[in-house]
Amino acid sequence: MASRRCLLRLLSSRLVPQRSQPLAPVSIATRTLTSLSEPLAHPAPRALASPRLYYPSRCHFATRSSGDEEDGDEEEHYDDEGSEGEWGEEEEEEAVAAKKPSGKTEEEKVAEAAEIGYKVVGPLGADEKPFKPYEPVFAVVQIGSHQFKVSNGDSIFTERLKFCDVNDKLILNRVLMLGSQTQTVIGRPILPEASVHAVVEEHALDAKVIIFKKKRRKNYRRTKGHRQELTKLRITNIEGIDKPETVAVAA
Repeated sequence: MASRRCLLRLLSSRLVPQRSQPLAPVSIATRTLTSLSEPLAHPAPRALASPRLYYPSRCHFATRSSGDEEDGDEEEHYDDEGSEGEWGEEEEEEAVAAKKPSGKTEEEKVAEAAEIGYKVVGPLGADEKPFKPYEPVFAVVQIGSHQFKVSNGDSIFTERLKFCDVNDKLILNRVLMLGSQTQTVIGRPILPEASVHAVVEEHALDAKVIIFKKKRRKNYRRTKGHRQELTKLRITNIEGIDKPETVAVAA
């Protein structure tokens, strides 16, 4: 009998909520039966903060402590997915900004071009005719880290030259050597009074070069391609040496 009373008291203390106001005198057995007869109310489903559809989380192996954290993580996950378009727009804007000209001043551009070995004079006029007949004079010029032996009317391909466009006139001021049929002048290392005039014909790309890397027994293979940017120059005049006079040959 005592064990039954203890069991009823334990059930009543767990099932019946405690109230501050005094209750009417009811027997413990009646109170327990009434509380057991009432159906348990199911909690109402919680509504998500955002009006978006609810999808199960894609993280199948994550362990979380509570349901609130799961909802917050899922909302953040789908917020990130919805903002992919914004990310793409930002990347496009960054690419466009990268194509914009650098914020260098004219003096900085001239100094950088002088280090490479050329100077931009200006665009070629519509009425100008810079090309002349062949003259038996040659020059060795340096553009960047490359040296070229050129004559009047020759065309050469160099690495892409900055700050110049097609049909711009250039002066190649790093002349290492001049030569003709009668004399040869060698610089130490350059000839300050000599210059070679040229015109930019086009900016082009060289043939593709395949770079293949392999490490045997390591399952390592890498294939890459590269096309070097080039600038085509047409030599128009060589100055700084006495040129022989052209004599007309009698027929």
